[in-house]
Amino acid sequence: MNHHAEAILLVEDNPDDAELTKLALARYGLDHRVTHVSDGMQALDYLHRRDHFSGRPVGDPILVLLDLKMPLLDGIGVLKEIKGSDTLHNIPVVVLTSSTEPSDLQRAYDAGTNAYIAKPTEFAQFLNAMKHVCEFWVNVNQTAPPSGGTGVRNTGYGDLV
Repeated sequence: MNHHAEAILLVEDNPDDAELTKLALARYGLDHRVTHVSDGMQALDYLHRRDHFSGRPVGDPILVLLDLKMPLLDGIGVLKEIKGSDTLHNIPVVVLTSSTEPSDLQRAYDAGTNAYIAKPTEFAQFLNAMKHVCEFWVNVNQTAPPSGGTGVRNTGYGDLV
């Protein structure tokens, strides 16, 4: 299995929230698969393999965990870029944010998010939420194959076609 092609991109500007998310992912054995960037422009550089990320291995992340409120380019801007791109639009994006504002929720779904999670404030609840995120988006969900791919993705459950 190409572990880099199974990477998780965490887009979070708050260092404490990023560490908390990485800690939660580590509980489920995914810490080695997380790439963290701290703003929307870095996220797009990573996804498009530009600048600092121009040498990263080919392959899209299996999942993008995206905060909404960030400097330079907010999460809605990143989401619109991903979902409007011919090459990136199939990447699952889960908005992971502290915002419970109905307008943010609506804007995120209008821009194409696959799911929206308001970060629970208690650590145990956050761990539980991340457990469900990992279980579904990493272990159960089947992502679209890359252009020209075989359509087979190796998961913990065997090869899925």
